[in-house]
Amino acid sequence: MRKTILLPALLALGLAGCADMNSTQQRTLTGGAAGAAGGALIGAMAGNAGLGALIGGAAGAGGGYLFDQSKQSQQRAYEQGYQQGRASHR
Repeated sequence: MRKTILLPALLALGLAGCADMNSTQQRTLTGGAAGAAGGALIGAMAGNAGLGALIGGAAGAGGGYLFDQSKQSQQRAYEQGYQQGRASHR
C-alpha cells in the first residue's frame, strides 16, 4: 500500500520541481534521469546497478546539455536568417 502511494507522490514532486527551469536545465535533467535509469538497468545486469546509474546519469546529463546547445544554435541561426530575409524585402 505504501509503495503505491509513495511512487506517484515522488513522481509528482519531481515534475513540480521542473516548473521554474529553463530549457537547458530541463534537457540536462531529462538526459541525466534517462541515462541513470538506463545505466542502472545495464549495471544491474552487470552486477553493480549503482555504478551503472552514476555513469549513465553523468553521460545522459552531458548528452542532454549538448543537445540543448545544438537546439539553441539552430534557433539562433533561424532567427538570424529570418531577420536577414525581412531586411532584404524592405
